[in-house]
Amino acid sequence: MSDQSAAATPSRRDLREQRSPKRGVLSFLRDVLVILLVAVLVSFLVKTFIVRSFYIPSSSMENTLLIKDRILVDELTPRWDGYHHGDVVVFRDPGGWLPISPEGPPRSPLLEAGEWLLTIVGIAAPDSDDHLVKRLIGMPGDHVQCCNSLGQITVNGSPIDESSYLKLPQGDSVASGVEFDVTVPEGTVWVLGDNRNRSQDSRYHQDEPGQGFVPIENIVGRAFVITWPFDRFGLIDGHRNVFTGVERERDDAE
Repeated sequence: MSDQSAAATPSRRDLREQRSPKRGVLSFLRDVLVILLVAVLVSFLVKTFIVRSFYIPSSSMENTLLIKDRILVDELTPRWDGYHHGDVVVFRDPGGWLPISPEGPPRSPLLEAGEWLLTIVGIAAPDSDDHLVKRLIGMPGDHVQCCNSLGQITVNGSPIDESSYLKLPQGDSVASGVEFDVTVPEGTVWVLGDNRNRSQDSRYHQDEPGQGFVPIENIVGRAFVITWPFDRFGLIDGHRNVFTGVERERDDAE
């Protein structure tokens, strides 16, 4: 073969160099796809086993939580540490606590897929309306009563001062306008909203089969941080100091 023909025939090296830009783009796209898949998988695992995102649809927990606040719920820690008096918990409807929501118009598959992806990564929280958020007042075995002569709730005979989180109308000092006297069964809890006059909580379901008690198995987890709006970002206070005497009385009783 002449030198001229050899020069006209591209070498393997030349062909590789010609193909390399395309191969580089494909390699980059592949790497991006792998990263996205890993990120979605990690987010899914985190959302399923560690934390979940919820938004607040009502005023029942004001001023601790406001309407449209977005919160993160710790699902992992309570699995070995359990729940405690004062915890703000998110739970599934025990039955009859929430009104039946009418079915909306059918949505496009594109919208469904988009919401599914946003839910996986913890941005969307479409099931927030199917859950409730309240403060844990009574643990299994507790005797919870309202109210004493000062208008306070007592737990195991010990009055609790809820002024650090309770929202009441100006001039009102009674912790609940609804009286109750209950002993919390094993495997359940007694919950109340911080905005006591705007919360359909355990007090209002005493005549139902569950008698106002929430099965612990219905609790998704403990709300621990407000993530949005950004100016409200911060930890959610369990105010466990309010229940210090209660815990001591309960330990002594056991």
